[in-house]
Amino acid sequence: MREQGKNMRLRPLCVLAFLATFLASTTFFCAAQEGKPAAKPSPWKPEDIIYGETLGMFRISPDGQWVAWIKNFGDKEKDSVVSNLCLANLATRQEIQLTRGTDNVSGISWSPDGEWIAFLSSKARPDAKPDTAKTQIWLINPHGGEPYPITELVRAPHQVDWIDKETVIFSAEEDPSAYEQAEKKRKDDSEVVNDAEHEPPVRLFRMNIKDKKITRLTTNTDWIRNWIISKDGKYVAANHDKSLHYTFDQKVPPIIVLHNLVDGTEKQIFTEMRGRRYGFEWMPDSTGFYAWAPYSTNPKFLTATIELLYFYDLASGKTVQVPLDWENGIGSDLAATTDGFILGLAAGHRFETARYTRSKNGDTWTWKRASLEGETATNIMSFEAPADGKSIVYQYSTASLMPQLYAARLDGNKLTSPAQLTRLNDELMKSHTIAKSEVIRWKGSNGDEVEGILRYPIHYDSGEKYPVITAIHGGPSGADKDFWENNWAYPLQLLTQRGAFVLQVNYHGSNNYGLKWVESICCGKYYDLETPDINAGVDYLIAKGLVDPDKVATMGWSNGSILSTSLLVTYPDRYKVASVGAGDVEWISDWGNVLFGDSFDSYYFGKSPLEDPALYVQKSPFFKMDKVKAPVLIFHGTADNNVPPAQSWSYFRALQYYGKVPVKFVIFPGEPHGPRKLTHQMRKVEEEMAWFDKYFFKTTGTENEALKTGSPLEEALRSRNIARSGGAYGNAFTSKGKSVLVPEVVKRGDLGVGRFEVTRAQFAAFDKKYSVEPGTENYPANGITFDQANAYVEWLSKLTGQTWRLAAEKEAANWYDKKDGENTLDYWAGYAPNPDDAKRLREKVKELGRSAPLLKPVGSFQGQGEEQQELVFDLGGNVAEWAVAPDGKGKGLGGSADCPADARSACTAAPEYIGFRVVRGAPKR
Repeated sequence: MREQGKNMRLRPLCVLAFLATFLASTTFFCAAQEGKPAAKPSPWKPEDIIYGETLGMFRISPDGQWVAWIKNFGDKEKDSVVSNLCLANLATRQEIQLTRGTDNVSGISWSPDGEWIAFLSSKARPDAKPDTAKTQIWLINPHGGEPYPITELVRAPHQVDWIDKETVIFSAEEDPSAYEQAEKKRKDDSEVVNDAEHEPPVRLFRMNIKDKKITRLTTNTDWIRNWIISKDGKYVAANHDKSLHYTFDQKVPPIIVLHNLVDGTEKQIFTEMRGRRYGFEWMPDSTGFYAWAPYSTNPKFLTATIELLYFYDLASGKTVQVPLDWENGIGSDLAATTDGFILGLAAGHRFETARYTRSKNGDTWTWKRASLEGETATNIMSFEAPADGKSIVYQYSTASLMPQLYAARLDGNKLTSPAQLTRLNDELMKSHTIAKSEVIRWKGSNGDEVEGILRYPIHYDSGEKYPVITAIHGGPSGADKDFWENNWAYPLQLLTQRGAFVLQVNYHGSNNYGLKWVESICCGKYYDLETPDINAGVDYLIAKGLVDPDKVATMGWSNGSILSTSLLVTYPDRYKVASVGAGDVEWISDWGNVLFGDSFDSYYFGKSPLEDPALYVQKSPFFKMDKVKAPVLIFHGTADNNVPPAQSWSYFRALQYYGKVPVKFVIFPGEPHGPRKLTHQMRKVEEEMAWFDKYFFKTTGTENEALKTGSPLEEALRSRNIARSGGAYGNAFTSKGKSVLVPEVVKRGDLGVGRFEVTRAQFAAFDKKYSVEPGTENYPANGITFDQANAYVEWLSKLTGQTWRLAAEKEAANWYDKKDGENTLDYWAGYAPNPDDAKRLREKVKELGRSAPLLKPVGSFQGQGEEQQELVFDLGGNVAEWAVAPDGKGKGLGGSADCPADARSACTAAPEYIGFRVVRGAPKR
């Protein structure tokens, strides 16, 4: 996504499965690269993506026997992702769930003796004071017992760790000042931007877990962000922000402070280095720590960078750069060991996990690199390792294999005996087909080699040509890796399931490929290299005979949206459809309206809009929207401060202004740069799939928004079948040796009123030409004219010697007042449709392809009457019923299955939904 700082949107490839036990032999198979996937019964659905399980942070216990980890999953009732704390035994693979419910867990940390796990949780407590923060510090004994909170902080803690087995350390904003309390009392929710004078400082605190006493450790007036405590609990290395607008302009950088918790002193370190630090890791013996930090050749901005590693020696107070012997820099995690460290290195489409062994020659430290070897060493996403470095716990994935947590032995740099610890999304893996994938390469801008991930159509057959969709990553200094990705922003399996290739491109400016590549689009080259890179990837697939050149589409979020739009205006005849979210189209207004406007725009364009407004106009696709030929679907959250929501409004209005292509704009109220509510994520995916289905795959007709999912009509349309019912209603009457079913009547005053509408079987006894489909004998006779109904009652009167007739309008008027709960259009819709929806639904009913498909057997719904023997059925629905008007003409009364129950409705039953009910007895005079 378009963001500043370390982009950890990890993506994936090959398929690798494991059947193993810890420290035992392991069997692998790789099916992603060859052959067609075996057919599986369940198709991918949006809810599989939105409500699926994911792995959060994980931490190894001090004794190296357990790993605590966080399981994230979607909760429909809460409409958000929630998390639980889990425990896994590294030897037996036993899994224990430590917390339950629909709250959030984060920031897990083991006590030094392994007896407690501290974590942050939003779980509500019944005894909470009114002004306490929702998130507090909780403890749980991993060996048994319930979790419980140990703090009642007014401000939510940011991070928690341990000083010793009885003392936790945490960071949090300082308690409200007198100014803040006064503003709250005034109920004034106004905000002053970058109000450093009143922004509460973030400080360090300690707390004894037994007596709950909290002590302030620092009195800084700035804002501590990330920090780490030494293993002996004596020192903290911390990032201190010195400016509230550093992200915007990078003028006043953060500083690194070493806090001595024993004597309370502190000193600034890394003073010779510029910019922010990403993170720290103390040596197991607390003699120093590693710090990884960004590096760029640009003298002003650290916007597009690689990460380099440094070591701070506590005794000497000196900092040295660690020679990684790796041009691309750091890619993922670092775990310090007694003999050095384990590090994930940036390696293009993956991370190269390596072991560095430390040695000292005089006063000089040296480190020697050896890449990890083993069948699972190539696709490690993230990892943890104990101090002895003899084992490793890691998250493993490919583009065709969902991530799981594994444990393995480390024998030097040999990774052996991997064992799977988690079974996330196990049922999805078993029941769904996953697209095969591969890493591909082609020539892009400047003749440079570009790398990408290609996902195949699920039912791919060699020799056939398929559509392709470019799914473009954000950043721009993000990267698509050979890791699993299938989320609300990029629902890739839904696209491959529809028969398309999905191409993800690590264009110029992507990270994980080294400094030259990530910096290549700075200083005015933004758009110039990336856009051709992506299009060249499509050319490559067409030349290989894989892709139909007339079926190319694009999608992306944030910078992926920005580049998708660039494709639309640069190659308008190629890209047929687009789905974009939270992307810029007009750069002058972007500069001052986002968190990192100057540090992003001035870096990539080389100047600010104040210095060269013409450049910003020239770079803005907004002024080229007349070139767009593709239908465009746009998404944006109204609380986005990474890309102004006004950008999507401008995009939408420009396309609307020209009126050349279909355009749709979906807004997510209150959402930041990406939607957090699961309903909004579902809406995004469903809208996107419907857009591609309609304009790209062309597999759907016109959408009917009146059709409710799960309604009886929707079910009938899906199955193209409405249940039939055999048998027949009525009382047997014998005439000339033949038995005839006569309508059953219910006494209403002096009259006998037909309990049911005249059925098809009953009417067919009179009219031998009236056709009755087998199984529908009990359905009401329909498509009956007034004359036919009169002819039937005359015939029935002669047959029985009794007086049968149609009801007079006046005597029957009050019979039809109640329509609720009857067979009307309300029943089939699943709601009460207004006139517009009713019209849409009647059009949809035509797809069932036969006359009056909404009719049900008579008596299918609750009848009207006080007693069982008095019940009369279908007065309010099924077919409208003929009655005799005062002028002697026919008039249809009552509800019908093709009309709403609304008494205000002017709906008239269609001829095929008109039948009749009989009355026995002479009319009143």
